Amino acid sequence: MSSGETEQTRIGRLRDQPLLQAHHVAWRITLALWFLSAFLFIALAIPATADVVQAVDEAVHRWAITLEWGVAVSAAKVLDFVGSVWITAPLILVVAGWLTWRRRWEALAAWLIAMFISQLMIGPVKDLYMRERPPDSLVETSSWSFPSGHSVAGAAIAVALVIVLVPAGPRRRNWEMLAGAFAVVMALSRVYLRAHWLSDVAAGAALGAGIAVASAVLVHWVDQIAEDRAAKQSSTT
Repeated sequence: MSSGETEQTRIGRLRDQPLLQAHHVAWRITLALWFLSAFLFIALAIPATADVVQAVDEAVHRWAITLEWGVAVSAAKVLDFVGSVWITAPLILVVAGWLTWRRRWEALAAWLIAMFISQLMIGPVKDLYMRERPPDSLVETSSWSFPSGHSVAGAAIAVALVIVLVPAGPRRRNWEMLAGAFAVVMALSRVYLRAHWLSDVAAGAALGAGIAVASAVLVHWVDQIAEDRAAKQSSTT
């Protein structure tokens, strides 16, 4: 077998491989992430519970100030740039282009849906809550505070990247842990830079990761329904 044939076989297997193996587990993870996010969304919408959340947020904010360290601030500012549109927008386009070139349509659909929904959830929700940002931010900020756009986008991109680029199986677990760690570090860096409250980043990261997993499950489910219908039609003709 030639090297070209070997490459074709490998690409073919990758195209046919499902994005997720244990879909019931993926749905449970998604629901758990959305439950955490929804809890904070609801808590901040009710004045009585919003005061409790704000008290916790302010305590964490004061603690972050006491931990300020030049090297850590610089590292957090690097993450601030990594999570900006200057990096995320080209990355989204490059991954979409690569998946198109490889003709991995299921992965492409999951990627585009995850990116579209996660980006859509940032601006309108911020305008709905109109929550003020913490004082004395160490980086330039714009718009409202809740939820954290960096956290939503960072978690959605990190998790979706692993889903669409790394084949499902035991080998993916290390990458999943790295994606989760990146989402957490990105979220905490926003608190450390005083750009967001803790609840902003917790709700944002949970929402973004949940959207990424749910998009993959949904696309595979729709694709499976289409395949089953095509199989039934071919069997009746």
